[in-house]
Amino acid sequence: MSTTTHPAAPLHLPGFITAPGETDVLFVGATIFLIVAILGLGSVYFRLHSLPEKLAHGNASKVQFEVVAVLALLALLTHNNMLWVAALILALVPIPDLHGPLATMAEALARMAGLRRSNAVEPQKEPVTTAPASLGEPVAELAASEPAPAPTLPLRSAEAGA
Repeated sequence: MSTTTHPAAPLHLPGFITAPGETDVLFVGATIFLIVAILGLGSVYFRLHSLPEKLAHGNASKVQFEVVAVLALLALLTHNNMLWVAALILALVPIPDLHGPLATMAEALARMAGLRRSNAVEPQKEPVTTAPASLGEPVAELAASEPAPAPTLPLRSAEAGA
């Protein structure tokens, strides 16, 4: 290879022009910068899209968190910014617990009326299968001596799913 320049070339060449067969440092640097910039911007984009979920994770109820997560995912996949804004607003606005006080009132009224709610968790009594050896009483008499259970309230369809 000759080190002489082409006769049509100017006398002074800029520094980014490389000789034939040498590494183009500017091209390698620009390629590395472009790859790092794309990965960095992608990371910022995904962090921004997960912002509503992070905000709702700490103080939202489970249902509210799931709705925010679905809206954020739909916004990410459809590129619809209104869904992301809705998820952000839903994550920031606390939704009051309406079911808790109403369920407490219903249980208190049921107790005052002497009724048990059928969805309440109560410990189950073990049925007596053998008669005690010392007393010699039959099993049927033991079962008859237990008090009858209190009547239960029927479940409404809205409570059955909760």
